[in-house]
Amino acid sequence: MGKLFKQITLFLSCLIMGLGGAMAGSLPDFTRLVEENAPAVVNISTVSHGRQSYHQFHKPENMPIPENSPFNDLFRRFFDEEGRGEMPPEESESLGSGFIISTDGYVLTNHHVVDGADEVIVRLSNRKSYEAKVVGSDEASDIALLKIDAEDLPAVRIGNSKNLKIGAWVLAIGSPFGFDATVTAGIVSAKGRSLPSENYVPYIQTDVAINPGNSGGPLFNLDGEVVGVNSQIFSRSGGFMGLSFAVPIELAMNVVEQLRRNGRVTRGYLGVLIQDVDRNLAETFGMNRPQGALVARVIKDSPAAKGGLQVGDVILAFNQQPLSNSSQLPPLVGTMPIGEDARLKVLRNGKEIDLTVRISELPSEEAQDQPEKSSAPEAARSNKLGLVFSELTADERKRLELSDDEGVLVREVHEGPAATAGVDPGDVVLMVDGKKISSLSQLQQIISEVPNGK
Repeated sequence: MGKLFKQITLFLSCLIMGLGGAMAGSLPDFTRLVEENAPAVVNISTVSHGRQSYHQFHKPENMPIPENSPFNDLFRRFFDEEGRGEMPPEESESLGSGFIISTDGYVLTNHHVVDGADEVIVRLSNRKSYEAKVVGSDEASDIALLKIDAEDLPAVRIGNSKNLKIGAWVLAIGSPFGFDATVTAGIVSAKGRSLPSENYVPYIQTDVAINPGNSGGPLFNLDGEVVGVNSQIFSRSGGFMGLSFAVPIELAMNVVEQLRRNGRVTRGYLGVLIQDVDRNLAETFGMNRPQGALVARVIKDSPAAKGGLQVGDVILAFNQQPLSNSSQLPPLVGTMPIGEDARLKVLRNGKEIDLTVRISELPSEEAQDQPEKSSAPEAARSNKLGLVFSELTADERKRLELSDDEGVLVREVHEGPAATAGVDPGDVVLMVDGKKISSLSQLQQIISEVPNGK
């Protein structure tokens, strides 16, 4: 009996050791990846000069100061001969990361790392420092391209984030809080994340530890290829909380090529306002599940208008790439070459149709017409929904590029079903239950006919 017990104990011990070895063997070994790529990761420090005028302060005119007084030096430092004061230059510094993308000295980093900097210093892993020239910088993608005067530099290999799978291991190298060549690892948590005010970047979300100073550093896959540029974190404390976001490398390299070639970035323009298709809308449109991008508005004379897109269309695919939600469309449009045709699969009145739209260049915000102030027309309340509607003024129609028989404005939102559904003041109702809205009276009639509870 004792011998049998020993044999069973020995068997269990071997089994546990075997499982432990298998688990250890399944974890990735990052050592070679780090050895090969760390030399191409750089520390970036910036200096911004400032000068603050103090013209409201003057040297006391009636205060006699002996020539040999030590206060004379003080006043000469802060005041000119006429008594006007100015503070000495103030400098602010910031730290970030970057990586070398070519052996002749091109460095990729984040826009926010170098934005507003008067001096940019790139320090290599061998401790050599170079003053960098900002070739170009793009705020919308948070990508900047630098150039240092050096040759035969170690450079990273560029991969493709499209091949990344959720749950795949990834690794970051950077300079958090100035600690050079810090290595952290984690997994891909999600892809195609859309962040507020970041319409043109489908971010890679990871749980890799990213902190201030990591910005602009590379995100590697297990093959040692750069698949992303670490850019943002979500944090309530200012530090890492398990939510990190990286710009996909193919988007970053598209920006880099434009900056290198033109010094600026152009983006494709479709000319629509879109929203997600929720469960209720999907049911209304006869769709088996929520998907695609619902066209809420078509800009007058835009590529979309010329290509035949209409309000109420649901864009299901763009250049044969299916859209699971509306946030996937802007990055696809933005990276389209200007003047090329895009193929759209659209759901209209329950039927799928194909449209071809020629993409133009995204107009600058400065080119948009500014609306004039005007008095609001008489409003009408809908107690059933908790909304206050009104007709659009001529100025509002001009600003929104709407025709005279298109849309009704939401003036106020009170407690009720509409507020719960996410309707906001300033929204324009263009369609209800598949019917185009052309007037306030029509909208009120449609709402009055909707049964309670629907």
